[in-house]
Amino acid sequence: MVFFRSVSLLSKLRSRAVRQPNLSNSVRWLQIQTSSPDLDLRSQLKDLIPEQQDRLKKLKSEHGKVQLGNITVDMVLGGMRGMTGLLWETSLLDPDEGIRFRGLSIPECQKLLPSAKPSGEPMPEGLLWLLLTGKVPTKEQADSLSQELRSRATIPDHVYKTIEALPIAAHPMTQFATGVMALQVQSEFQKAYEKGIHKSKFWEPTYEDSLNLIAQLPTVASYVYRRIYKNGQTIPMDDSLDYGGNFAHMLGFDNPEMKELMRLYVTIHTDHEGGNVSAHTGHLVASALSDPYLSFAAALNGLAGPLHGLANQEVLLWIKSVVEECGENITKEHLKDYVWKTLNSGKVVPGFGHGVLRKTDPRYTCQREFALKHLPNDPLFQLVSKLYEVVPPILLELGKVKNPWPNVDAHSGVLLNHYGLTEARYYTVLFGVSRAIGICSQLIWDRALGLPLERPKSVTMEWLENYCKKAAA
Repeated sequence: MVFFRSVSLLSKLRSRAVRQPNLSNSVRWLQIQTSSPDLDLRSQLKDLIPEQQDRLKKLKSEHGKVQLGNITVDMVLGGMRGMTGLLWETSLLDPDEGIRFRGLSIPECQKLLPSAKPSGEPMPEGLLWLLLTGKVPTKEQADSLSQELRSRATIPDHVYKTIEALPIAAHPMTQFATGVMALQVQSEFQKAYEKGIHKSKFWEPTYEDSLNLIAQLPTVASYVYRRIYKNGQTIPMDDSLDYGGNFAHMLGFDNPEMKELMRLYVTIHTDHEGGNVSAHTGHLVASALSDPYLSFAAALNGLAGPLHGLANQEVLLWIKSVVEECGENITKEHLKDYVWKTLNSGKVVPGFGHGVLRKTDPRYTCQREFALKHLPNDPLFQLVSKLYEVVPPILLELGKVKNPWPNVDAHSGVLLNHYGLTEARYYTVLFGVSRAIGICSQLIWDRALGLPLERPKSVTMEWLENYCKKAAA
């Protein structure tokens, strides 16, 4: 849902307000701020929250008993797939259209959100503002938020020492999550809760923790990268750069195109509604009033799984295995043989399919457009393009795959590899830095709206068998 009352500049950019397909009687009206003097994100939230609290109360009191659908045994046994059971304000995923951030599609975000350079990729700080307020910020507001994040990015020494206590061979995600846990000792929410803060104010220290965490993550993540792959030679933050540009810089990449790629990468990976493992985990843990550091560390541990964020690592490794065995100039026919070889060995082709989407992931599409613009002749990109043509028909032929199309992970590794970030084991850390923006944005609203402890009902197989017997009688 959104937080605004009127339509302004957007009507000039598009002929009408954004209408979300497949949601009857639901129209999103987006207000674009063009000249607001208020550059403070927190004060905007303070104005928005009472309005949304009243909205939630009305929704619950007037429509709380409305049924949203029927739960089947398949859903219970299938990992609750497709069960509507979470409130997640910051984004909504449509099976055919893809993700919308506060009503805006990825192409619309690329067009409307502020960029660091003219006609460039959107700044992640702009998307953070959008996710929290429902409003597209001005360039001045995004720059102000960028400056605020830089001011919050100081890392206590004990965090580095904690990471250093791990073997250098530990997976980058292990080191990254450990760093996040080490940051937890500075939690403003924990301190406020121990002092007896009223629940109506929970969102305020949550906001402080969330912005601190978002600000600090690129520094921690780049420290892990430089520790493992660059002999521990770290690079300090550049106060003239924005969030995405600084992240690329601290990693050691100052190519302007790489900075643009990092802005795009962080923006499109921020949020994918609330049902995916990392988002749901963060929400679940936070519902116990765990602070943002604890909640996000738990989310990172989910993201590290091969069926979730680790897939971006697996894609590049698989593509490189194709090149190693068959060469860069493999024909489509030979590529088909290699795909069948992978499937017949009991493995999946990484980067294809999605738990919700039923068409090509728009996050894949925008990365493909970036590649066509900046690196059309890259051999691995050309191989990815061939896979786009070869893999879906094969998966359809199998007859077991609901979505044979490429997802976000199918492309990101090739782009990163092109600009020199070749260490595939590290890729999920990039995903983690990005995902904090979405998880923390929703967590602030969880606290502002007073969402309760999450506690779904579980049953045994015996219970299900008995229930089905009674239903059939």
